Amino acid sequence: MTTTPRSGAGIAPVPSPATSQTPGTDNGPRPLLAVVLAATFMALLDVFIVNVAAPTIGSELRASGAELQLVVAGYTITYSVLLITGARLGDRYGHGRVHLVGMGLFTAASLACGLAQGAPELIAFRLVQGIGSAVMIPQVLSLIQRNFVGEARVKALGAYSAVLAVGAVAGQILGGVLVSADLFGTGWRPVFLVNVPVGVVLLIVGRRVLPRDHGGERRRGLDLPGLVLLGAAVSLFTVPLVLGQEEDWPLWSWLSLAAAAVLFTVFCAYEARLARRGGDPLIAPRVLRHPGMGLAVLRIMAVMAVNGGFLFVLTLHVQGGLGYSALRAGLTFAPTAVVFGLVGLTWRRWPAAWQRALTPAGFLITALSVAGVGLALEGGGDGGVWAHVAYACVGVGLALAFSPTLTRALATVRPEDAADASGLLATVTQLGQLTGVAAFGTLFLNRLESLGAFEAYTSAEALSACMFALAGTAAVGAVSGLVLRRR
Repeated sequence: MTTTPRSGAGIAPVPSPATSQTPGTDNGPRPLLAVVLAATFMALLDVFIVNVAAPTIGSELRASGAELQLVVAGYTITYSVLLITGARLGDRYGHGRVHLVGMGLFTAASLACGLAQGAPELIAFRLVQGIGSAVMIPQVLSLIQRNFVGEARVKALGAYSAVLAVGAVAGQILGGVLVSADLFGTGWRPVFLVNVPVGVVLLIVGRRVLPRDHGGERRRGLDLPGLVLLGAAVSLFTVPLVLGQEEDWPLWSWLSLAAAAVLFTVFCAYEARLARRGGDPLIAPRVLRHPGMGLAVLRIMAVMAVNGGFLFVLTLHVQGGLGYSALRAGLTFAPTAVVFGLVGLTWRRWPAAWQRALTPAGFLITALSVAGVGLALEGGGDGGVWAHVAYACVGVGLALAFSPTLTRALATVRPEDAADASGLLATVTQLGQLTGVAAFGTLFLNRLESLGAFEAYTSAEALSACMFALAGTAAVGAVSGLVLRRR
């Protein structure tokens, strides 16, 4: 297998991908990258855009609290559970082909959501939307891995990181704009219907630029027992994280988390045994043993937990405590998203001597910045210019913690392992977000409850506790990066 050296220190050579698509052809990587990143942006948008529209949906459809919660969370549950399954389908039937299938399903489900006449229908179609995303999104990293080499791959992964940040904030902003506009008296429906024309265009263009040959040298089996075990484990983990806070963490939520840990252990034992027998495990053990992959999983989980927790609790504070509108709350995060995107696209151009220190430095900057947000907003004020500086610094820290970690984790993974690595890291990214929202959201709401009324001052007190807890989590990520550096 040949390798292509890349400039700069700290990144290993990149194996040349085994693909039928040659960079620089008419159907070359740039149109491909544009299509898959646009699809990623659309799917991410749908995670966040519904949060803003939820009150209007509940009012117009007369949805109960539980129904409204499932409208918001149903997408996330099926998306998280089926990500690794989606990655394996791409490996078996072709990443481009499966990406188009997922995009078609997502687009059709978006149309159905926009036309739903009742809460049960909307919940069902949201579940289908999540399935479409789970089939579509894991193919993105695999397609990047197989169609880009050297510096081009680094740039593509940087663009992917930027899309992750911008999509989260854009969802809240666009949701606020669409709901406030009430286009043609349609209320909340445009938050779903906006996906339809975009999805149709991406399907048309995608058929021209995405490869449709099967992804690997041979078609591996689907490992159905592994799929069932992992799906059950992820379901038992995600459902209480999504619903536990609203239900005041009943006994079933803790039993579910304990059962998830047991099933994850059974899944790992089964996969190891299957690999020893020469079978096709859902995640190849060599991917998990790949140098640095274990620490990459830990750091991605940590950075996404901080990201998810930061966005969630700050949204609760500025909307509930400070009384911001949905649109203004979304715009609050603009400095974080813009800086995250810029740093994610440019970090590779920074001096070579800095490269290996970027990950621990990113976590340290994140720790200091989120603590700075807590200090800037204490007392119930808006923080002024210092709050915006802290928001921007959070973007710098998160980008440096995430983008180099993702790039290095995928840099030397063999093309035939791209699907396994992509599914694993995409799942870890989503589970990290969910864990951050659940853990820090619970801390915020419990602290707020102990302080009494939901006012600017008490909300700021609860926010401060969360920001220092987030800083501690980021500090753990910094230590893990320093351990890797010493090795």
